[in-house]
Amino acid sequence: QVQLVESGGGLVQPGGSLRLSCAASRSIFNIYAMGWYRQAPGKQRELVAGISSGGTTNYADSVKGRFTISRDNAKNTVSLQMNSLKPEDTAVYYCNIGTRTQYGGLYDYWGQGTQVTVSS
Repeated sequence: QVQLVESGGGLVQPGGSLRLSCAASRSIFNIYAMGWYRQAPGKQRELVAGISSGGTTNYADSVKGRFTISRDNAKNTVSLQMNSLKPEDTAVYYCNIGTRTQYGGLYDYWGQGTQVTVSS
């Protein structure tokens, strides 16, 4: 069973930076997209940033210009550079890898989540 292992979360002051990384425990095939989601207390999980197999990126409006997503296809890793962090960025961040199955369906892999807290 493939596991996604996240790292890089923690406590940072407003205006600071963090870099989240996510690595798969073994090779994953037929990836169509990778992304980062977050869930704050009492709120639904939301997409923060995504990157397609072709390298096209998309971001939530709230993080545009501050966050950058990148991927290494050979290593099956995806990272999220977060700059100019705000208290409202506080949440548990989840790594996601979307794949196409041999039967034509879709299957998502999820990480266990890493806490990001922005506070002075």
